[in-house]
Amino acid sequence: MQDITYIGEPVSDSATFKLLPFDMQAFMLQNNGIIAYFGGIHIRGCCHEPAWHSLKEAWQGENAFWKTYRNMKHSDLPFGQDAVGNQFFLRRGQVWFMDAETGEIQNLNVDFRTFIVGVERFPNQALDLSAVSSFMEFGALLQPGELLAVYPPNCVKTDEDQFNLTRMPTDVRLASLANLYEQIIRLKPGQKIRLRKDY
Repeated sequence: MQDITYIGEPVSDSATFKLLPFDMQAFMLQNNGIIAYFGGIHIRGCCHEPAWHSLKEAWQGENAFWKTYRNMKHSDLPFGQDAVGNQFFLRRGQVWFMDAETGEIQNLNVDFRTFIVGVERFPNQALDLSAVSSFMEFGALLQPGELLAVYPPNCVKTDEDQFNLTRMPTDVRLASLANLYEQIIRLKPGQKIRLRKDY
């Protein structure tokens, strides 16, 4: 992968590592998680610290995604995310995508190895790098442990064409996305919503 800003330390969470499929184990032995394309993709690692990089934290921790998002199961393996906090997870050997604003999921119909190869060869097709590119136009770079917040959210129809990008700690961004999701699932079609910039 290109434009790498973070590579995880060698595997320290052996318990989680043993639960992974063989192709993911092979990846973790080479790079125990990675952030590439200036934050466009973050593959989590088998580690205890930092928490934002921990696969176990995202999968089995206090704020594990399956505890908030109805479409995710306890067995789903949330191995990665994009620059704005949308999730990539493994379900029965297939990579799925979850929109973290709405909780909608989509089967990408590839296994983990094929997904990684696609990201390496065709990053602009495999990933939505538009937020990172827009952020970099202002001379700014995402740091490890940060995600981009988009305001207004992508799922909200507004009268404005412009949007703001703000970087924030990963845990803060994911918490705000979870909060937005919990508001959205209570809405009726066409119902209006008022949002603060932190959702």
